[in-house]
Amino acid sequence: MILHFNYEELTALKAGARTFLAREEEGYSRVLAPPAERARVEALLPMLDGDVSLPTLAELSTVRSAVEAIVECLRVEMESVVVTTHAADEQAVAAYFDFAHGLTVAHRLDEMASEMEAMIELVTGEPPTPATSRSFLFPD
Repeated sequence: MILHFNYEELTALKAGARTFLAREEEGYSRVLAPPAERARVEALLPMLDGDVSLPTLAELSTVRSAVEAIVECLRVEMESVVVTTHAADEQAVAAYFDFAHGLTVAHRLDEMASEMEAMIELVTGEPPTPATSRSFLFPD
């Protein structure tokens, strides 16, 4: 399956990923993310230059986890900017749109995961297992 992005979504996710990684390096975040989550965000960043092919549920889950971490970072950034400036400040509005674009991608990934899980269950007669999540291929 292909995860499609528009320009604004790609821009927001790239900025959010860079912020997430920079804050992790500085130890700025409230709670440091597990190393696996940091690795997922690092792996996703170079993929954010166009649509992404997700041939398995396992790969989608990895991308989904990275996007969720980025969206959480964007949410914290948005809240921080709103509190330190003003809700109608240009930076606050820009932070809101970055968060909203990331949230839209996260929602799309949730829908894709549900569809993949349903298809695996339909074909195999069982809910997805770790093995079928890695081996059941979805064509582009």
